[in-house]
Order: sequence, then C-alpha cells, then structure tokens
Amino acid sequence: MSTVTCSLRFEDLHAHADFVSLRDVKGIVIDLRYAGNNNFVGRSLYGDHDYAWLHRDAARGLRNAVSYLQMHQPALRFLVLDALRPHRVQKMMWDALSGSPLQRYFADPAKGSIHSFGMALDLSLIDDAGQEIDMGTGFDSFAAESHPEYEAEFMRQGKLTAQHISHRSILRSALFHAGFQGIQSEWWHFNFGDPEDIRKTHARID
Repeated sequence: MSTVTCSLRFEDLHAHADFVSLRDVKGIVIDLRYAGNNNFVGRSLYGDHDYAWLHRDAARGLRNAVSYLQMHQPALRFLVLDALRPHRVQKMMWDALSGSPLQRYFADPAKGSIHSFGMALDLSLIDDAGQEIDMGTGFDSFAAESHPEYEAEFMRQGKLTAQHISHRSILRSALFHAGFQGIQSEWWHFNFGDPEDIRKTHARID
C-alpha cells in the first residue's frame, strides 16, 4: 500500500516554489542517462521532458556539496546522471524488469522511489578534461562490485582497486558533508533525508 500523502504532476513544477531546475545550479554537468539510450533498457525513458529538477531542499544540499568538492578537489566536478524521476517513469522501469531478480535495485512504485519526490540524486565525477572518473563499474551496473557494502572484500580480491575506492570516497565525502545519505547497493545513489520521512512529508511527482 502506498504511503504517499499527496502528489503533483511534473508539468506543474515549473511554477512551483518547492522545486528547482538543475540548469540553475552552477558547478555541475548534467547527463541524464534515462533521457538517452545509455542505460539498462537501451532506450530513452524521458522522451522530450527535461527532468533535471530537484526539491529545493535537495538542491540546496547539492550546492553545498559542489562548494565542498570545489574546495577539496578543484579538478573534479559532479556529473548528474539522474535527479527527479517521476512516478510514471519509475513504474516503466519496474515493469521493464518484471519477473527479474534485478527488480530489487528499484523501489516498488507502490511504495515510491525517493527520486520521485525530487529528493534523490545519482551522480559520478568528471575531471577537468570532461572525462568520467573510473569508479570500478558504470552507472546502473547490477554487478555486486557496485555495492559499497562489498568494496573492502572486492578490493582484497583485486576486483576493485584502491583508486576505485578513493574515487568513490571523494564522491561520498562531498555528498555526506552536505547532508546526503548513500545506500549499500549503488555507489552513485544519494538520498537527501530519511526515505520514510520523505514519503510522509513530501509530494510525489507523477
């Protein structure tokens, strides 16, 4: 059963004070992977919509993380891979993996992804030449090497290097400093706030 208390249509966000376009956030590069073919389904899920949006609280956290990264790693920038993901798209992803064990990597639409509240980000890092930093796996990799919980063991096995772990630590340090929280199954995913509280207090974007 859904715990969502209210919802908004994405088409109404542009005039809503609680939401911010990431096009207005300086110091980041935006490459929404579900807007093109470079994703696990191999096709665009976003169509003509620009979903580079966040709730203003998460956007403020991102700006703080940008400042931290610029201070501590001036040669690096955030690469935003996904931000606001409307509920309609979350359901498409869920349905695309129907019957597959890979469904566990995506929030059940009946409960609601934190992306659908504009309170989650998927990010990586790029260098000053615009090249993605090697994190050991790509974005949306379903391999166990993507799981932060297994990093120490995979480094002992030689499946991840010390450099991979260092790059992930740089990403996490900046996001954690700004109030984001990571998860144990994806090195790229960060929530701004407690997921259960968000579902109770924030509007879901449909």
